[in-house]
Amino acid sequence: MSRIGKKPIIIPSGVTVEVTGQTVKIKGPKGEMTQEIHEDVSVEQKDGQLIVTPQRTLRRTPALWGLSRALLQNCINGVSAGFEKKLEIIGIGYKAAKEGEKKLKLEVGFSHPVYLDIPEGVAITIEKNILTVSGIDKQKVGQLAAVIRKARPPEPYKGKGIRYLGEKVRKKEGKKAGAK
Repeated sequence: MSRIGKKPIIIPSGVTVEVTGQTVKIKGPKGEMTQEIHEDVSVEQKDGQLIVTPQRTLRRTPALWGLSRALLQNCINGVSAGFEKKLEIIGIGYKAAKEGEKKLKLEVGFSHPVYLDIPEGVAITIEKNILTVSGIDKQKVGQLAAVIRKARPPEPYKGKGIRYLGEKVRKKEGKKAGAK
């Protein structure tokens, strides 16, 4: 039994859900998303709730049951409230800028700037040294934030680089001058 899969998904006001076969269409104030559900799991809408139930008793079914419920919950949260991740750029001369609507330019200590493409449905705002990645698709937001962080991860000696806001970086002690 899946503990996550058993929980019903409450549909907030302002969000409409349309279930047709294995496809679930969700519309809300922030936008609309479509989610395909695996054939081992079925979805039905009752009394303002989505109920996910398993169809077969295979070994993989409980995992797919919980996964399907979590994906639907993320879609509903995305179209109603949206998702965002904040990244912090630390380092002298390190900065970020948008070039047009689809390119992000990072100057993070290399001899050349790093250019990243911004996918459809994701927005980036920059305030001083804080980048905010936001959108309705949790997977796209998290993936873009991880790609931005990977451009220059925080290094352990001085702590320079790109990190998630609030992330703790353990600093190492550098080499000591040896006394003979």
